[in-house]
Amino acid sequence: MISSLISEILFGFTGLISIINPIAIAFVFLDRTDSLTDAERAALAKRVSLNAFFVLLVVFFVGTPILHFFGISMEALRIGGGLAVAVSAWNMLNAPERQPNEAAVKPVDPDNAMSKAFFPLTVPLTTGPGTMATAIALNANRSHKLSEFVMSSIASVTISILVMLAVWFTYNHAATLGRYLGKEGTKVALRVSAFLLLCIGVQIILTGLAEFLTPIASGRAGG
Repeated sequence: MISSLISEILFGFTGLISIINPIAIAFVFLDRTDSLTDAERAALAKRVSLNAFFVLLVVFFVGTPILHFFGISMEALRIGGGLAVAVSAWNMLNAPERQPNEAAVKPVDPDNAMSKAFFPLTVPLTTGPGTMATAIALNANRSHKLSEFVMSSIASVTISILVMLAVWFTYNHAATLGRYLGKEGTKVALRVSAFLLLCIGVQIILTGLAEFLTPIASGRAGG
């Protein structure tokens, strides 16, 4: 039973963390918090990681019932969420580069930055539609048997904690990564990250469209 639990935790964590890709998103986070001090950025990273933890918990335990309550299909979640991710990434790709003294003339506004901790820094940039769909799929066949439900719940909470720690660590050290790469290296990393995020958004949309169109195509073929 313990080995099965560990296997479930490792499977869920690796699946989610590969989709979230916190190292790549850390450069997006660094760009969005360019006007903040290190202390303010650290506080924001903590807030975003905590938000991600609670989002995952909600999705793990009540994600499927919520979708059913509002009549939202998994396909709609993927298409709509993927579109939001793709648009955000496209805006980042086409954003003009800051002038060398631009950050200096902009007032630091940590309150405004904190107001963006949930949207868009947590949703959809960190725990986006791909993450939500994966979390829902991981628990789609959760048993109602008490012992199995408890083990599955433990796995869900543990996975959420591990993801929270990974997000906090990478976002909290985003500035260190930026200093290591240098100004030009950070610009390149940001553009690459934005492009990868755009590809992820498009892939999520394509997956949703494929899942929506496949039954229709199969029905016509059968008819």
